[in-house]
Amino acid sequence: MKSRIQNFFEKSLVENEIDNELYTTYSVKKGLRNEDGTGVLVGLTKISDVVGYKREGDKKIDDYGRLYYRGIDVKDLIEGYSGSRYMFEEVCFLILFGYLPSKKEFEDFKKLLSDYYELPQHYLEVSILMHPARNLMNKLQREVLMFYSYDDDPDNTGIMETLEKGINMLVKIPSIVCYTYQTKVHYFDDQSLIIHHINPDYSIAESILYLLRDDGKFTEKEVEVLNVALVLHADHGGGNNSTFTNVVISSTGTDIYSSLAGAIGSLKGPRHGGANLAVKQQLDLVIDDIGLDATDEQINAILDRILDKDYNDNSGLIYGIGHAVYTLSDPRSEILSKKCAELAVEKGYEKKYNFYKRFADLAVEKMYQRKGIRVSTNVDYYSGLVYEMLGIPSDLYPLLFVIARTVGWIAHNVENKLYSNRIIRPATKYVGELKDYKKIEDR
Repeated sequence: MKSRIQNFFEKSLVENEIDNELYTTYSVKKGLRNEDGTGVLVGLTKISDVVGYKREGDKKIDDYGRLYYRGIDVKDLIEGYSGSRYMFEEVCFLILFGYLPSKKEFEDFKKLLSDYYELPQHYLEVSILMHPARNLMNKLQREVLMFYSYDDDPDNTGIMETLEKGINMLVKIPSIVCYTYQTKVHYFDDQSLIIHHINPDYSIAESILYLLRDDGKFTEKEVEVLNVALVLHADHGGGNNSTFTNVVISSTGTDIYSSLAGAIGSLKGPRHGGANLAVKQQLDLVIDDIGLDATDEQINAILDRILDKDYNDNSGLIYGIGHAVYTLSDPRSEILSKKCAELAVEKGYEKKYNFYKRFADLAVEKMYQRKGIRVSTNVDYYSGLVYEMLGIPSDLYPLLFVIARTVGWIAHNVENKLYSNRIIRPATKYVGELKDYKKIEDR
């Protein structure tokens, strides 16, 4: 039996359908994407640059991908910080302030971060332990908004105040994420409740592993790989959905907590922050069906079924393959693949990693055969496997994205305040008919 809402809706479709050709007629860019797949320019930034193709005249040419933070290639950053427990924090300084800190400046910055580590008194008991939630992304949104009430001057959106409030949330979100997860599995999954005290001597990567694990122990390689994952997710230009959402909300003059909560809501979507979980679910199904020793022919048969919308969720998508900007390669995926291979040796995951690599190579070739396009793995393809090897529950995959991307949100929030400082207000074209009003007795 149809609901009343369904009846209303079906009638509305007849009355209000928008002809797809009108988008071309009025040069409307669906999804703010140009005809060649490139993004419509909506701003200027000096924070990061995402290079996935080059242009020859008006023609878009596929190219090997590069990612720059404040003009420095992310590959060089990771190589330069190799072995540092505070790799992510150094990149945070660079993204926030636009230059590499001196040794003294960085020591001061680390001290600043550790001073913000502690949660407000009784916050853990009152806000987290007493209010468990099944969906941790929604829970994190609520927790970020809760900090508005702990702020003595929450609506102050000045530059220095935004930076201070943002950095405060940057270092508190990791412990909030870990504590909300522990609360969730205790109340809903009947597991023991393990709450470690925050250790101000740990880096953010170390704190995450410490707070999530019963014994609080971790290895240097685990910290290194998690640091790399956080760095690679820290920013991706001003056009990605959650960063743009954050800037749009902030442009109204509202508080930083509302902007961050909106960005988290954006990142929750499977087309954005939930993609690495989709990769894991698809690959788990493939491995269950054909095993790690499957032949290339068996993998290709599965790939054909996926593209024919006859496998997994029937979406026709090979998750983790292809990107909106990158074409021949995603530099984040290349870096993470190497770290994934190193961690696989420590964790005894070599066979599974090799399957992932073989599946990806065949998927890229299959996409060219079937669709005539050159694509590559994206950062989501290997990040889920990295988190699995680190023992991080799948519930937390999108939340790790939040932990990393918060610094990018703050930087773009501040940059937009400094150099644009106008409400973001694009336009739409009305394509309906003008009608006369009819009294209810005449309808």
